[in-house]
Amino acid sequence: MQTRKPIVAGQFYPGRHDSCVDEINEYLEQSTPSESLPETLAAGIVPHAGWAFSGRLAAMVFSAIKQRHEKVHTFVIFGAAHSYFGQSPAVYDRGGWITPLGEVAVDEELAEAVLESGSAVSDPAAHRSEHSIEVQVPFIQYLFAGAKILPIIVPPAGQAVALGESVGEIISADEHSKFVCIGSTDLTHYGPRYGFTPMGTGADAVRWASRVNDQRFIDLALKLEPEAMLTSAAENCNACGPGAAAAAVAAAKKLGKTEALLLGHTNSNEVMLLSGAAPGPDSVGYAAIVF
Repeated sequence: MQTRKPIVAGQFYPGRHDSCVDEINEYLEQSTPSESLPETLAAGIVPHAGWAFSGRLAAMVFSAIKQRHEKVHTFVIFGAAHSYFGQSPAVYDRGGWITPLGEVAVDEELAEAVLESGSAVSDPAAHRSEHSIEVQVPFIQYLFAGAKILPIIVPPAGQAVALGESVGEIISADEHSKFVCIGSTDLTHYGPRYGFTPMGTGADAVRWASRVNDQRFIDLALKLEPEAMLTSAAENCNACGPGAAAAAVAAAKKLGKTEALLLGHTNSNEVMLLSGAAPGPDSVGYAAIVF
């Protein structure tokens, strides 16, 4: 059976089972339950940096889902296209994924339905070096034992919206299983390291990246406007996985969602300050949103 082995375990997150569980529990303890959650959740947006930076926000989303849905049959995980340059969304359609917490099965039946819809192509090889999906999987394994996954890399193009709509339509037809769509993206990559300094450098520039540039993308997600999210990312460089996020939002809309809830928003500079480290000229934004 085809299996994908982890490529960033021991780098982006712990490489051993017990350390992985301990860190997940630490983030979950920091995730204050939200009383304003809707009765059901269909989708979420999570960050995908190393857990030291993004783990707390990712935990917020998965914890919220767990509050509302004890059991989830399959998580459709839309990932960013960091090193995949194909035009169509790429599905990992068979086998399983391995992490320090063991192996999780791919939902091959759902994968077949997505491929038959024509909204994506089968391309497991596209997932070999992509971390944006992998870093979410241990949260799913720990909180939702037995859940399957459907990993899809989504380029930042209009087809992302069509993919999300197709996935939403397919899973809405199954009245007996619970599916949740996850869009994996970080926000503005600001500073000399990333070659993006429209407001110069320094504390004010980093603050602009978070409060203005990130917020543009977040606001569009909260308004459930996937097409505008893609446009904003192209014009403002405020998301590295806009296709993944847009697909999740499009799926949520297809599943009848009309509102979203921002659970948290931070950036790498703020995380470093909280840990006692000195802030730098570079910063990456992270948000946790549920639909």
